Amino acid sequence: MLPFPYAVESGAGLKTIVFLHGFGGCSEIWRDVALSLATEARILTYDLPGHGHSLECEGLGGAKPAAQAILADLAARRLGRVHLVGHSMGGAIATLMALADPDRVASLTLLAPGGFGPEINAGLLRRYAAATGRREVRASLAAMSGPRSVPPDHVVDALCRMRKQPGQLQALIDMAAAMTRDDRQGVIPRAQLDTLDMPVMVVWGAEDPLLPVEQAEALPSHFHLHHVLDAGHMLVEEAPGLIAEIVRRNTRRRRRRVRPSRDAAAS
Repeated sequence: MLPFPYAVESGAGLKTIVFLHGFGGCSEIWRDVALSLATEARILTYDLPGHGHSLECEGLGGAKPAAQAILADLAARRLGRVHLVGHSMGGAIATLMALADPDRVASLTLLAPGGFGPEINAGLLRRYAAATGRREVRASLAAMSGPRSVPPDHVVDALCRMRKQPGQLQALIDMAAAMTRDDRQGVIPRAQLDTLDMPVMVVWGAEDPLLPVEQAEALPSHFHLHHVLDAGHMLVEEAPGLIAEIVRRNTRRRRRRVRPSRDAAAS
């Protein structure tokens, strides 16, 4: 078993931006977004535990162990503060990383993040997990996208290559079953989200068929929210240019100042 999840490094700059894909994805889905940012930042795109080159690595077993494994890898690379970008399950992992080690996270950009409400289209996720071959993978991606979105060929190709690895398909099926037990997903408590003081941007497709956009209504007041009209759940593939610009802007925002409580101020 590998000690750390696999990551592709590219770009150069004073900032480091870390990209975490969603369930069933791989590092290659970020290709167009990463290219847009590579001239101004160091880029790390991970294969999450249980996916691709990280099929067998530390961090298997859910979002929390995956978050710990990626934090350990960042520490091993001797990186300071990083800007986290996570989609879907990767958004849940990024959030847990920020909660576990807030001083390491300079900003948090969450694309239709998991864990922000119990509702999930479990049947659609399980269909995607079990998809094999170009036709099924493309159809599953289309079903999770907006009504006028067309899955990019390079993403379909990358996911098909990944799923041909021995053990990968069964790993996805097992993970999907564990993630959607009782047709619900785990939820990150709102009280914990309130403690995050780095810039947080949440982006959600208005036509998301997997995680209802209504989950964005209960966000802490200091979170910024961007709705993408006509987009579904697969925001990275549906609007890479927009996502790159949102990430760029969020990495330029300053950490909010948390006022001390009255008790603390009086002590």
